[in-house]
Amino acid sequence: MTGTPPDAGLLVQFATRPGPLSSLLIHPAGGGLGQYLAVAARLSRHGDVFGIRAAGLLPGEEPVADVEEMTRTYLGLIDILPERPGLLFGWSLGGVLAWELAARMAQDGPAPAVVMIDSFAGLPGATDEDYTDIIERSVSHLDTGMDAARVRTTARAHVRAATGHRTRSRAAGPVLLVTCAGPDRQRQTAAWQDLDDRLSVRELDCGHFEVFAPQHQERLITHLDSFLPSLIDVPRETPR
Repeated sequence: MTGTPPDAGLLVQFATRPGPLSSLLIHPAGGGLGQYLAVAARLSRHGDVFGIRAAGLLPGEEPVADVEEMTRTYLGLIDILPERPGLLFGWSLGGVLAWELAARMAQDGPAPAVVMIDSFAGLPGATDEDYTDIIERSVSHLDTGMDAARVRTTARAHVRAATGHRTRSRAAGPVLLVTCAGPDRQRQTAAWQDLDDRLSVRELDCGHFEVFAPQHQERLITHLDSFLPSLIDVPRETPR
């Protein structure tokens, strides 16, 4: 464990408890973690759960518009966790960051598993105006009490980060990709399979921003539950 980095305030503690699997949840575009509450509760059955929110959401913070810079910062935060996470989870941009973090963690220790929810290895470059809907939908998913203007500015920076990044690193650990319905699903899956031919893929019959709605989140949790036994000895629940 190293000294406390200046960005330690980006770490969020969801649960600390003994268990075989510690998890780290990475923010999507917009930077908040509120949509992960049910996922965090599920993962907390198996060990510690922490999250990383984005810079830019509080006064005095500046958002980051570069995936590589965020990855370097978040690696420093992982160093101060009570234990090295065995699972990295992220939706959208959060999945890309989870993949990149896992690839770098594998260079000096065990490779963590990754769960990516409707993430893309590369997005076409475009102006902010072309992604206005994504930015505004990110604002609509902000955590209670967050300033909408800061979330909007942070989401805009994250869109620039996502469109300026192409994932080229290869996976070193188990990876689950959960895709949403849409015309890009086949291309999305193929791009990740080019980087990991062991990729596990599951599908949700909903749009990108409906993933955490109650009627779809239950299916997401089911996909997560089916992935966990490949990582640890997790007893499967009897279907109801």
